[in-house]
Order: sequence, then structure tokens, then C-alpha cells
Amino acid sequence: MIKPLSKSPESPLSVREKTYSLLKKQLLTGQLRPNKRLTEESLAKKFGVSRTPVRDALHKLELEGLVKVAGARGFCVPEDSVEDMSELFEIRAVLEGHALTCICKIITQENIQSLKELVQSAEQAFLTGKLEHVFDYNTEFHDLLYGMLASQKPRLFSIIEDMREYVLRYRKNTLAHHDGVRRSISGHKKILMALELRDPQLCERIMRNHIYEAKEDTIVYGD
Repeated sequence: MIKPLSKSPESPLSVREKTYSLLKKQLLTGQLRPNKRLTEESLAKKFGVSRTPVRDALHKLELEGLVKVAGARGFCVPEDSVEDMSELFEIRAVLEGHALTCICKIITQENIQSLKELVQSAEQAFLTGKLEHVFDYNTEFHDLLYGMLASQKPRLFSIIEDMREYVLRYRKNTLAHHDGVRRSISGHKKILMALELRDPQLCERIMRNHIYEAKEDTIVYGD
């Protein structure tokens, strides 16, 4: 059960931000499914807040494309098209390809070893049939990878993190399939190889290919 946000000893601004963050999280993690109707009244009751922070959150999320207007007094969760998903992955390919060229110049051997251990853990989880853990290791791999940019390239880091939020809901589905898992683990091994070679052009090419493969898997397995 969700603890009422309005009972927290915090400012009205904090309640608005918490309402927005919680609603966005439920949208991105698939807790609110496509075509689900959303009303201020029902969400306010669910979150234990007044309708004002819910209204603000819905309008903000509408601008982000996570909800759309449905009738005169409500919103709904849009159903993403193949074109919508493809666009997200195309943007990711450009951003993360560039990011890996930056990372290959600053990565340490200790970082590489930590990434290798995550790939090995994902592979072991796959071989023992624990596919639900593969998603976690996959997420940790990218968290560690892009975390290296947080201090040196904060704007790039922030944009990538925002994009990753949008696609994680698709990736959880693709990583529930054996072929998707195999490609993901293989892609991470290639990324490690490129990083160890310290080759910026190779890093960019391999990361872009990794994202394109993720896009193909999402189109096949994403529903």
C-alpha cells in the first residue's frame, strides 16, 4: 500500500515533486499499462494527496509524452508505436556511442574488472535459468559504465540516464527471452574488448551496434 504523500512533514513543493516522481516511476516500470485511464480523483486517492499535485504531475508527464489527454477530464497511458520505440533507441545509439569514446579514455583496469564480473554473473544467471537476475546485472553494468561520466561529463550523464529510464521498461521484457539475453551478454563482452583496446572509434561502433541489437530485440519481444 502506498503511504499517503500528504502526511509526510514536508513542503507543498515536495509533495508535488514526490507525486510526479511516483507517477512517472509507475509509468516507466509498466505498473500502469497502455490505455489505462488516469483521473485526478483516482490518483489523488491512491497517493493520498489533493488533486492539485496530481494535476501538475499529469500535465508535466503529458509534455514528456508519458500520458496523453483522453476526453475532457482525463488522461490515459499511450501505447507506444514501433516508430516511438525506434526513435528512443536511435537517440541512445548516438549518445551512448559518443559516451563510450569518452569512457575509454578514463576507464581504469579496476573498472574493467568490475564490469567483467558483472558480465560473468549475468552469464552464470543465464546458464542456471535465472533470467530475472540477468536484467539486474545488465542494469548494473550500464550503471557502472555511465557512472564514470557523472563528474566529468555531467550533462551527458544526465541525458543518458533520462533516456535509459524510458527504455528500461522495454528491456525487462526482452531480457526475459533467451535470444535477447544471449545478444545482450555478447554485446557487453564486445564492449569490454573495445575498452581494453582503448580504441575510441571501435568503442563507438560497438556501442552503436549493441543499441541497435537492443532495438531489434525490443521490436520482436517488447510486448
